This record gives sequence, structure tokens and C-alpha cells, in this order.
Amino acid sequence: MRTANVILAAGSGTRMKSDLPKVLHPLLGRPMVAWTVEMAEAVGDQQPVLVVGHGKEQVKALLGDRAEFVEQKELLGTGHAVQQAAPVLQGRADAVVVTYGDMPLLRAETVRSLVDLFARERQASVQTALAMLTVVRDDPQGFGRVVRDAQGEVVRIVEEADCTPQQRALRELNPGIYCFDAEWLWQNLGQIPLSAKGEYYLTDMVGMAVEQGRRVVATPAPLDEVNGINTRVHLAEAAQILRYRVLEAHMLAGVTVVDPAATYVDAEVRIGRDSVLLPGVMLEGDTQIGEHAQIGPYSRIVNSRIGSRCRVQNSVVEDTIMEDDCQIGPFGHLRKGAHLGCGVHMGNFGEVKNSYLAPGVKMGHFSYLGDAQVGENVNIGAGTITCNYDGARKHRTVIGEGVFIGSDTLLVAPVEVGEGAKTGAGAVVTHDVPPHTVVVGVPARPMNPKPHTGERSKSA
Repeated sequence: MRTANVILAAGSGTRMKSDLPKVLHPLLGRPMVAWTVEMAEAVGDQQPVLVVGHGKEQVKALLGDRAEFVEQKELLGTGHAVQQAAPVLQGRADAVVVTYGDMPLLRAETVRSLVDLFARERQASVQTALAMLTVVRDDPQGFGRVVRDAQGEVVRIVEEADCTPQQRALRELNPGIYCFDAEWLWQNLGQIPLSAKGEYYLTDMVGMAVEQGRRVVATPAPLDEVNGINTRVHLAEAAQILRYRVLEAHMLAGVTVVDPAATYVDAEVRIGRDSVLLPGVMLEGDTQIGEHAQIGPYSRIVNSRIGSRCRVQNSVVEDTIMEDDCQIGPFGHLRKGAHLGCGVHMGNFGEVKNSYLAPGVKMGHFSYLGDAQVGENVNIGAGTITCNYDGARKHRTVIGEGVFIGSDTLLVAPVEVGEGAKTGAGAVVTHDVPPHTVVVGVPARPMNPKPHTGERSKSA
């Protein structure tokens, strides 16, 4: 059975009180609508069709070729929205699934079970017009009520605004997720009556099917999957549910999460087995953590690669590479372009930006390295600063292998310190330092020890 997906995402989302279109609000590093598109990709056998309206250009730019787009120029209801997909999908599918761009919690397996139900019922009876999800709960959240007959068959859906007091008391709700017989859908969409609000409700298709003697079948949906997002409160509630799903998947794959309620991991993050996330950790964007790493407590890592057996404590790491066996913190900051080679140690209150630290480098606390290249096994003393900005341009600092940089050294770029050289505490290095040379002072000069004569100096 060929299955197509129509995702309704044309609404303006005025209750979000935002300049950003509702379906583009982020959830765990992904725009809301991307969750629905991912679900549709897993269920259908062709590209989903997205019905867009408000913010259509932004939505198209985000999704690119992941969807076909049709525009609902006037917001005349859900039935009218699905009609916009008819020219694209007629003749291309046997079943049409309708979902929404503001329902990111809906799982692919739930929709797949709905499609399977429709396929079984359609095979048993060609009179089956559609299958739908329902949910039973006390908070209706504005959903329509499911009305059944004495035999328990679904006979119609009544929108909340049109409910009688008796119908309003019903607790079986319609979240609006359907799998339609495609041929029947396209034949009948145009027959939906205009509501008192001036809209065409897709829910009316249920009553129309029953009146025609067609079958409507229903199956319950999990409570936490069909919450629509209309406000920032709903957005936060959905984020909480999704966050635990993501953490649960990592824990089942061998990651220790000490306190899931205090841990935030975006959907795209990858974490190796036997790694530990301590409370207060935030892993964002395109981040990858190796095996046997320990992150936290209270660390934020964004768009970075963290190797195996690394330790990140109370630190911020952004757009950075940390190779295996590195340590940073507490209170370190790796900024964009930082790259720590294997086994680099970076002490507390250190900062690195756009610099490469080769394997074995030890960087003391209260230091800053910007626009620098540091060779293997260099010792960076506490308080060292690369003075990389002259007020107009950035300049590079190059430090050779085995260099010892004394505490409170200022390296005024552009400058190069040769292999095996040393700087004294408090040195201000304004010129290149030859290999295996000791420089001291302000400005730093080579240290010339007095020649040893073998005689005791005479007292005055």
C-alpha cells in the first residue's frame, strides 16, 4: 500500500507571541516541524507534503528538499488545508496520513500502527474510509469530542466550540490524526460544509463517511504524543518529554546520566558508551562525546567533538575539538576554533580561542591562548597571555616543542618561541625567541649568566 503524508503547518501561532513562525520554534536543537517531518519520513514511502502559510519562506529554507510544499493562502480550516495537497498527491498514494507541524511528540511507531490498522480494515472491507487516533484524558486542550453510537462505533466528531453540554463532558478526544483512503478522501474533501466560523473542518469527514455507509475505525494514542503546541507553556512541556526520551535512549545504549532532570541533551548529540553525564550538563547542537568520558558537573558543550576518556568539569566548550584523554576545568572556556591534542591538560579559569595545542601540553590556570599554535609537551605557566590583537588585526603566536613559558608571561603577537626555549616569570616577549634560549624581563631579552671563574668573590 502506497502511503503519503500531509503535514499541516500553515498557522500563524499567534498565542506563541513571537516573530518566529510557531513551527520553527526549537525543541532540543531542532525546529518543531523537523520532528514531524522526521516522523513522516519514517512512515511514508514518499516525500511528505507540507502545507505552509505564515513564514513559508523560512520553513522552506529550513527543510529544503526534505518535503514538497503547497501553500494555503487563506486559513480556512483543516479541510481546506488538506485540499491544497490534492493536486500534488492525487493518484500517487492509496492512503493519506494527516498530521500537524506543531505535534513534535508524535512517534513514528504510533502513526505506523495507525496505518497498519487502516490497511487491515481496508483489506477486510473496502467500505473503510479512514482510521483515526483518539485519546482519553480530562484536559481536552481544545480538541473535538468523539461521539460513538450504542454499538461503540465512531459516528462523528464535534468541535469543542460546537459541543452541547452533554458532548462537552465526553473525555474521548480527537487529536486530528487520520489515515484516509486516498480515493475516497479526494472525492469527498470538496463536500465539507462551511462551519459557522467560516472554516472547513476536516473532522466533518468522519460524519460524512458514516452517512455514506463507510466504516470509521479508531485506535487509542499514548497520552504524551498528541499534545499540540499553542503557547510557550506547551513548548516547555513538550521539551521536557522529548528530553527524557533522548536521555532514555542514551542510557539504554550504555551512557550514565546521574540526574536526568538536571541534564539537557539535544537530539543530534552522540555519546559513547560508559561515558558519564553529571548534573547540570548541557550538550547542544552537533556534539559528539567519545567513550568513558566524564562531563560535568555544570558544563556546557556546543557543536564540539570530545574524545574518549576526556574530563570536562564546570566549563564551557564551543565549536571545539578535544582529542582523547584531555582534561579541562574547573571553569575553563574553549571557544571557536580551539583544538586540544591528545592528553592536553587545561587548568581552571583558562581560555583558548582559535588555537591548536599539541599532545602533552600543560596549560596552567588563569591563562589565555588566542590565535596560537603550541607544540608538543609545552608547559604554559599560570597567567600567560597571548596578546593577539593590536587594535586592528589579529596576529599568530607560535610556540615550539618542549618550551617552558613562565608564569605571567605576555607573548605579544606576531611572535615565535623556538623549540626548547624558556621565558622567565613576568616576561613580556615582543620579539622571536631562538630555540633553547632563556629570555627574561620587560621587554624580554636573552639571559646572559656571568662566566664562572672558580674563585670566591671578595667582600667589599
